[in-house]
Amino acid sequence: MSKASLVTQRQLLSALSGGEFQSGQVLADTLGLSRTAVANHIKQLQQLGLDIYKVKGRGYCLAEPLTLLDAAKISQLRQSGNADILVQNITDSTNSQLMQKVQDGLVTQPGYTLVAEAQTAGRGRRGRNWYSPFAASLYFSMYWRLEQGIQAAMGLSLVVAIAIARMLKQQYQVEAKVKWPNDVYVDGKKLCGILVELAGQAHAGCDVIIGIGMNIRLPQQALNSIDQQYIDLADASGQVIDRNLLVALLQQQLLALLAEFSENGFTGFVDEFAQYNQYRDKAVKLIGNTEIKGICLGVDKQGALLIKTASGVQAYFGGELSLRAGD
Repeated sequence: MSKASLVTQRQLLSALSGGEFQSGQVLADTLGLSRTAVANHIKQLQQLGLDIYKVKGRGYCLAEPLTLLDAAKISQLRQSGNADILVQNITDSTNSQLMQKVQDGLVTQPGYTLVAEAQTAGRGRRGRNWYSPFAASLYFSMYWRLEQGIQAAMGLSLVVAIAIARMLKQQYQVEAKVKWPNDVYVDGKKLCGILVELAGQAHAGCDVIIGIGMNIRLPQQALNSIDQQYIDLADASGQVIDRNLLVALLQQQLLALLAEFSENGFTGFVDEFAQYNQYRDKAVKLIGNTEIKGICLGVDKQGALLIKTASGVQAYFGGELSLRAGD
């Protein structure tokens, strides 16, 4: 999609953002387009997951009012810190975009954050697609640097999850749980996924991209695109969510916890993870090349999952492992 088209669509959404009907002719005149061009842009936005109604004689209307992401507003909402924020309208993947900027030498500031309204190739863990409808979720990627190398990243995804759980409780009174190694759940349903990607060497500086996808207010069509139980933050909190404030709060919380993690490792987070552990003292099965069954005892000082099996307590690290509730 051309840059001009993206600008036009953002202008169109701004005109519809109040949640009231706007006639196709008025929109066309305002934007300097034909009625056909307006209709085509509306169709493209609907394909990106936006609920836009069309009623003959009344025009177009968003299912509900919409506040677009705004880098200036996010910066104003932060209580402290000066890490940059970049807002993109539609991108392939915020993680991919940010990693490319780091590799090109355009980003060197830890905490630099890239967010987008929609992703066309959003990625989850283990190569899965991440459903990314327009303005319905948070697509958030942050750059971090681990000078101790890749081995220092053990437990990092859990620290990110703890930061999210803290923020949800403080700001929205939502009691979240963490599912090892990288998901956040509310009421047994998935709210948020984390994708940490590393570029570096074992004993040299390591670039880290921390990707977070959080459901905010998903459209009805999400039922056809997500193959597991899910919840969004609007339903979980009973509140209207200001995504600009959410980005500001999340960036601040991450900066604080990542600084602590870089200094002291995961050791200081073990007990807090236990409070948020989705499967604390419950029967679980760990699926990889083989299936391991036992009781989840939490994690060790490196973030490894501890499972009590018939042969004793075993520690397991991430990678291609998937944790599920036991029988």
